[in-house]
Amino acid sequence: MRFEVGQTITRSYLRGSWRTWAQAMRVVADDDDGLVLWQPVGADFATIVDADGKTGHDLSPARMREPRLVSRRWEHVDLLMLMRPGAAHSVWWMFADGVFDGWYVNLEAPFARVDGGVVTTDSVLDIVVTAGRDWRWKDAAEFDGHIGDPLYYDRAGAAAIRAEGDRVVKLIEAGDFPFDGTHTGFRAGSGWDTPRFPEGIR
Repeated sequence: MRFEVGQTITRSYLRGSWRTWAQAMRVVADDDDGLVLWQPVGADFATIVDADGKTGHDLSPARMREPRLVSRRWEHVDLLMLMRPGAAHSVWWMFADGVFDGWYVNLEAPFARVDGGVVTTDSVLDIVVTAGRDWRWKDAAEFDGHIGDPLYYDRAGAAAIRAEGDRVVKLIEAGDFPFDGTHTGFRAGSGWDTPRFPEGIR
């Protein structure tokens, strides 16, 4: 099942029986090289929040009181995202006012296609990369704090996630694809409206 260029789909994170994150994104390409998606400032996204205002960064959804997805508008930067088949990460190009401003590597389970979009499971640990390819780990303490939680990963699983990150770091430091300048001059298709969720996102 391939998506059409220009189609709006929903990219979601799952955690056990919960959907913890969703993004309305425009399809830029969908072929054997991967799924390329676009999320401009102002697009719909949603994150899990409980009755006390805590998010998935604060608590496992299993410990939340009345967790629910809350829709918001995406802020700060436009995103171009590459999700390659079988890859345990996605790569995001960040654009501030149309100018490339670095990459974000989201470590996650290989994605699966579903009706209307794709789903994956976020691995918590991320990598922030400047336009000059300096990099740093993000959310490392939160990542370590979930080791042993049955909704997340055991020590072997955590080691595999960290190893995936280490593999990506080698690409960053070598300036290999996708950190070789590819897509840094990207411009959205003319006439594309801002991606919105279909009715009933939850």
